[in-house]
Amino acid sequence: MPVPLTEIIAQQRAAFVRDGAPPVEQRRRDLLKLKRMLLDHATGIAAAISADFGHRSHQETLLADLFPTVAGIDHLHAHVARWARPERRGVVWYFLPARARVIYQPLGVVGIIAPWNYPISLAFSPMAAAIAAGNRVMLKPSEFNPATTALLEELLGEIFPIEQVAVVTGGAEVGAAFSRLPFDHLFFTGSTPVGRKVMQAASEHLVPVTLELGGKSPAIVEPGFPIERAARGIATGKLFNAGQTCIAPDYALVPEEDVERFVTEVTAAMQRLYPTIAGNPDYTSIINDGHFSRLTGLVADARARGARIVEIGQGDGRTLPPTLLIDVNDDMKVMQEEIFGPLLPIVSYRDLDDAITYVNAHPRPLSLYLFGNDGPGRRAVLSRTTSGGVTINDTLLHVVQENLPFGGVGPSGMGAYHGHAGFRTFSHAKAVFSQSRLNAISLLRPPYGARFDRMIKFLLG
Repeated sequence: MPVPLTEIIAQQRAAFVRDGAPPVEQRRRDLLKLKRMLLDHATGIAAAISADFGHRSHQETLLADLFPTVAGIDHLHAHVARWARPERRGVVWYFLPARARVIYQPLGVVGIIAPWNYPISLAFSPMAAAIAAGNRVMLKPSEFNPATTALLEELLGEIFPIEQVAVVTGGAEVGAAFSRLPFDHLFFTGSTPVGRKVMQAASEHLVPVTLELGGKSPAIVEPGFPIERAARGIATGKLFNAGQTCIAPDYALVPEEDVERFVTEVTAAMQRLYPTIAGNPDYTSIINDGHFSRLTGLVADARARGARIVEIGQGDGRTLPPTLLIDVNDDMKVMQEEIFGPLLPIVSYRDLDDAITYVNAHPRPLSLYLFGNDGPGRRAVLSRTTSGGVTINDTLLHVVQENLPFGGVGPSGMGAYHGHAGFRTFSHAKAVFSQSRLNAISLLRPPYGARFDRMIKFLLG
């Protein structure tokens, strides 16, 4: 019989109040337990994820789920002792010899709602940051990963008591109830429409939220940049996990004179990556029938509205072949929704100002990719567009830099994590001011008079 959500959060809050913030060394030991669990069960985890997808490349799971999670845990383990130390802050001279500092405290009980596309890294990375900051965690994995969720519930239950880390299972109703719990912080990764509902539910208890959403991340190919190199990077980012990646390049912005060459080069790049599609162990299936139908519907809508469709290879079952969509426009659904699949619309532009204007006319993306040489074009794109993060001359790689914050902006999210940013997200920075026995504040206390007038006149300049 599952333990009710309200009982779990009550247990975790009571334990936090009773025990207080765990020592940094305890947090570091817990991080190592988490890492050891992942490494010891990597094969079983990959098999469970593959079962949930219908098929998912074992190597992709190791590269995209296990590797960044373990690297992130190592980074937290190496630096958390320094991050957790109180920080001295300066005091304005007229308050001297008082002292000021910031103390970093755990928030308490953190809720994490994880998505289905990377069920390890997008659950364990925020969990590890929350643990490093000294919190207790309730994790709600996606109902689309039943095999993975069952395994995680078992494995986490073996290394952590429920009052420290708890896994909550269930569908949309459980997720909605989870969002309404009085957490000290709620962390959600998923779609923008669901993110709006999560934020609304959390507002009932004024729970602060971090929302890692998505959107349509553009890949801009600057005029004069080698088309083959750009095509190779975009193909890799688009087809990893069959495009089911929140930071995948959603569409390519290509100079109009280079469109046909780009089509040729990106087709060749995709064929080199995946010489066959059906039965290829390296190529991942679409997660379920609903998402498969949505993606094929996007292609059908674009074709009906005049897009030229190029399918690269032949799929089977829920394996969807890479598909290029040329001559697209904003009336097509594929240019209105986040794709989350192996479909690549190609949008032509006249000059770089035109490309920048196009990006800025749409909601701010989670990621932006620029293929261009160092120079005024690169500076223009970086200064005149706003996105959660940027990778230059490749795709996806900014997300695995632990010294960089990862997060969206506007419709693509709010807040950030990874590395120090994650520790700060799950910590309360408490301001502490220590008054000295000898101080001048008595000069500013009532009863007011000439002495006060002289002092305030001096302070006001």
